[in-house]
Amino acid sequence: MNRRGFVLGGVAAGLGGAATGILSVAFPDGAAAAQSKKRVKVDPKYAPQIVAYPNRHKRGTIVIDTRKRFLYLVLSPVAARRYGVGVGRDALAWSGTATIDAKKEWPSWRPTDEMIAREPGKYAKYRNGMPGGPNNPLGARALYLFDNGYDTFYRIHGTTAPHTIGRAVSNGCIRMINDHVIDLYKRVPLGTKVVVL
Repeated sequence: MNRRGFVLGGVAAGLGGAATGILSVAFPDGAAAAQSKKRVKVDPKYAPQIVAYPNRHKRGTIVIDTRKRFLYLVLSPVAARRYGVGVGRDALAWSGTATIDAKKEWPSWRPTDEMIAREPGKYAKYRNGMPGGPNNPLGARALYLFDNGYDTFYRIHGTTAPHTIGRAVSNGCIRMINDHVIDLYKRVPLGTKVVVL
């Protein structure tokens, strides 16, 4: 295991490379001791890596392909840094264009009124919110998506359930493995354009 907290097929791998085998994910950033010992198997294709990505977007744009379950940080007209993501369930999926107008480390969380109405048994107890930390469903970092200055209530964020990466299970947000969202968070400034396909 390296300082980023993951091992590929028994061989340490940096955030930039691709590899084969199983990705074993640790909880990052000084999370609680019990959480830091957890390991979850994630397909290595979801590890951050530089890939060929022909596109017409400006460098630094984030493009999220919800069908393929990948987030692309555009590096050039032919390449991007790719991350695996979990996406919204069919009825809750969102698409469109937004900008990152806020960024938070270990963010607090409150379910939306729609989430509480849809699943009160699951979400009503959190109607007053939950402080940030290793048990918070937004994970280690959150990037807040706005449309013309208005909060969409959609986020790109970490997760307490890394086994859901590559699946359509969220309430519409884009979830990432905590180590990966920390890496992305460092690379994108406020005002970054986000295109969700």
